[in-house]
Amino acid sequence: MITELGHFALILAFMVAIFQMIVPLVGAHRGNAAWMAVAEPAATTQFLLTAFSFAALTWAFVTSDFSLNLVTANSHTDKPLIYKITGVWGNHEGSLLLWVLILTLFGACAAWFGGNLPPTLKARVLAVQSSVAAAFFAFILFTSNPFTRLAVPPFNGQDLNPLLQDPGLAFHPPFLYLGYVGLSMAFSFAVAALIEGRVDAAWGRWVRPWTLAAWVFLTIGIGLGSWWAYYELGWGGFWFWDPVENASFMPWLIGAALLHSAIVVEKREALKSWTILLAILAFGFSLIGTFIVRSGVLTSVHAFANDPERGVFILLILCVFMGGALLLFALRAGAMEAKGVFSTVSRESGLVLNNLLLAVSTFVVFIGTIWPLVTEMFWDRTVSVGPPFFNMAFTPFVFALAVALPIGAMLPWKRARIGRAVAQLVPAMVLALALGLFTWTVFTGHSILAPIGVALSVWLVAGAAVDLWSRTGRGAIGGRVARLWRLPRADWGKTIAHAGVGITMFGVVALTGYQVEDIRVAQAGEPYRVGAYEIELVSVEQNVQGPNYISTMGHIAVREAGSGREVALLHPERRVYPVAGMPTTEAGIDNGFTRDVYVTLGDPQSNGGWAVRTWIKPFANWIWGGTIIMALGGFLSLSDRRYRVAAGAGKAAPVPQGVPAE
Repeated sequence: MITELGHFALILAFMVAIFQMIVPLVGAHRGNAAWMAVAEPAATTQFLLTAFSFAALTWAFVTSDFSLNLVTANSHTDKPLIYKITGVWGNHEGSLLLWVLILTLFGACAAWFGGNLPPTLKARVLAVQSSVAAAFFAFILFTSNPFTRLAVPPFNGQDLNPLLQDPGLAFHPPFLYLGYVGLSMAFSFAVAALIEGRVDAAWGRWVRPWTLAAWVFLTIGIGLGSWWAYYELGWGGFWFWDPVENASFMPWLIGAALLHSAIVVEKREALKSWTILLAILAFGFSLIGTFIVRSGVLTSVHAFANDPERGVFILLILCVFMGGALLLFALRAGAMEAKGVFSTVSRESGLVLNNLLLAVSTFVVFIGTIWPLVTEMFWDRTVSVGPPFFNMAFTPFVFALAVALPIGAMLPWKRARIGRAVAQLVPAMVLALALGLFTWTVFTGHSILAPIGVALSVWLVAGAAVDLWSRTGRGAIGGRVARLWRLPRADWGKTIAHAGVGITMFGVVALTGYQVEDIRVAQAGEPYRVGAYEIELVSVEQNVQGPNYISTMGHIAVREAGSGREVALLHPERRVYPVAGMPTTEAGIDNGFTRDVYVTLGDPQSNGGWAVRTWIKPFANWIWGGTIIMALGGFLSLSDRRYRVAAGAGKAAPVPQGVPAE
């Protein structure tokens, strides 16, 4: 009964979405306040109906209602409760329902917290947001219905993909979807502004919080996915340039460009057309990611579906919304003339360079991702584009962005002297060069890119600190320190986020440049040395019974090579899930602040030994530590009242005396 009600609520939400898509838009065109006003209760109703539908599906998973085809295909009575719940979105249909739930939540939030938006703009934003929701409701109901019943329910289910039965993957999709779908708000604001024919500083101020929130959630989602791949897949990497990884990375890059470009619109009323275009492209890349994951055109360990019919439906949604938005952009381009004028050397120019580097790097990732599909379609050739291409093509843009970011942040608006900004950054430059040279000296013989990366990482972190310190004005140290703590939270957030980028970059270059790897057949009781550690296979225990799997578990001791002091006892596993009939590899990892010892257990060998693979990974956790710091910086900026929706309608936050405005 509950599932029928959930299905009925989903149909009602679809009908409300169509109503909200049409009536407020017509009301805004005619200036009818009553018609525009229906957008707010409609957005709330749409969200509540979708939430009830999602709760009904969750209840079916928790109670193991195998009369639902989706529950049968993705659950099992022996599965732990947390994975029964996360199984709701561990499949195509359920994840789409989560997507639409978040989409309607953002629409409802715009209705709840957008009280200071102009009525016509608000009505149009909610109408455009609802049009996206209506398209995805149709996609669910006509091609991916999660409430499809089975005529003869089985006694038990087929279990969830074992790779998804992990805490990291339990929370990865919701955060990723919050980012993907959050960019739909920037898209709705862009299309609404195009319909009105007006883009001004107030628009830039309104769109920034939504973009920042989406970017923060994408950062968390990508970080969780990378962390899961690192410890769960057992291949020892954190990023493989997989098509689905790229699908989330591209909107993250464009979102970062949009976030910086919107600053110029708000502060200087310049780059209007470019910012609108970025808002359209950011959500467009989210839809492209959805197409990649669900169409089956590109192979990935993360892919949900391989149904061409679904792929065509998503492609149709992509063409309608992107084609319509870009056509409207072309028609309205003349109404978005820039008012702010700036010189070649200025903060505006620095942000333009930032945008160009981010946009071109996104284009590089996009070409590398779809190139196998293009060659197969047009030349009937099967090619593979892997990490070597992406590392070679993408790295120069990252390094250029790292060089430019601290300098651009120090430049004043409108007109600047680059020498003055560089002079303030001399201490950061000296520190970066010193640590880069030290790294090169200690690790002579390794790749030259690693010490360059270390220097740029330090340059980013130190440059962010210098930028924050420069905002305290001049005077005695004590007075500047006091003013430092009174700076707006947005300034602190920007500094912390930029520092997080530097820390993540440091972790990446240190791990890829200086990790030590060892592959061998290990005999029990025979220690061997890897880097500064002595590794010993103590024993292997077979047929270990888990909640819903059988494990072969190794017991591996890690000791310091010189003293023999035991550092850790690791337990890598090879699991087999009988219901799903699928094996997984569970790495044994000793996490440390400056290094990880990472061990995986392979197959038994004819001589009685076991294949064991060992890595010493320097500063691995700094990658995800930097990601967390980036997200914290974003949340801190969001907490600043200047970043909240329609904050410009209220009283501006006070700026400490002697502190230059952002």
